[in-house]
Amino acid sequence: MDEAYYRQLVKRYLEKRVSDDELEIFAHLLSEGKLDKYLAETMDNENVLSEPLPSDNQVQLPRIRKKRSWFSYAAAASILVFLSAGLYLYRQPKQQNPVKNNIVKNDFLPGGNKAILTLANGSTLSLTGGNKGLLARQGITNINKKEEGKVEYRPAADDLTAAKPAGVMYNTVTTPKGGQYQVALPDGTKVWLNTASSIRFPTAFNGTERQVEITGEVYFEVAKNKEKPFIVTSGNQKVTVLGTHFDINAYPDENVVKTTLLEGSVKVTTGGNMVLLKPGQQAQLDNGNKLIVSNDVDPDEVIAWKNGYFQFNKADIKTIMNQISRWYDVEVKYEGQIEPGHYYGKISRNVNASKVLKVLELSGMHFTIEGGKIIVK
Repeated sequence: MDEAYYRQLVKRYLEKRVSDDELEIFAHLLSEGKLDKYLAETMDNENVLSEPLPSDNQVQLPRIRKKRSWFSYAAAASILVFLSAGLYLYRQPKQQNPVKNNIVKNDFLPGGNKAILTLANGSTLSLTGGNKGLLARQGITNINKKEEGKVEYRPAADDLTAAKPAGVMYNTVTTPKGGQYQVALPDGTKVWLNTASSIRFPTAFNGTERQVEITGEVYFEVAKNKEKPFIVTSGNQKVTVLGTHFDINAYPDENVVKTTLLEGSVKVTTGGNMVLLKPGQQAQLDNGNKLIVSNDVDPDEVIAWKNGYFQFNKADIKTIMNQISRWYDVEVKYEGQIEPGHYYGKISRNVNASKVLKVLELSGMHFTIEGGKIIVK
């Protein structure tokens, strides 16, 4: 296959003229990153779409030795867009041509490292910006800002001689919409907070267990300690671990609380129900308190936010727009009938909203920004 063929295939896809076989080839090549350059060229120069294609008898389809899997499913969907097409475009240092509507004019900046720390006495400290170093002392624990976007709880150097606090002291780290943050807990557990999330925890784990409470979405890398189980509560769900990596998505505006295990093992309980997860599995707790285990989960998609991306695998438009709404701190409204469809791919979260919306518009969706809101049409 040569460059001319790649350009033909991209143009056919964008004009919705691909056959089922061509769509499968398109998906296969895109998953290998071979079409990023040509998609970027097309998005950067809309005149490409007006150039004539060679006649059909000049197009020869290559053979690919891959079983039809999700590509066949995608071909049957009414809407298919590979968001990874935007990766190449967004990594370019030059200024891209703006889309020809009001999206760019009324753009939204991406979120960043923003959080509020609430101390045991109720006072608050902004963790956004500022200098590195000691922020506060809570009992026998120092709170240090190690780098931008991260705070660390560690025993004070003089903790052996310090007076023990009268009771357990709790702190809370909260991210607003458009914020994210990292916290190193007193036991060495590493925590990543997604936008509009929080974690409440003791400033020292002195008892027989390590218990924290969360809202929103939080990713954990728990320090191992067989003598002190680590327990995470979110609403009426409890997750118990000794040391492992997992993600909990418990946003109140979502219909399901999702606990996804990446490494180790966890026990998820709610009411009289309990499940044990293996790596790659996801516990799903719905509003009716029904708890099930799903094996159909992509761990990379689940924690893409932690690594700086939006990533989707068979996601519907409302799932995508919920993430965009939180990260860009913007209200989303829908006009007209939103056709069902599924989206695949990956986009950096470190770009303006207009660039994300521009890629989504390749699917046939239409967006405008009016009155500080994103309107989906």
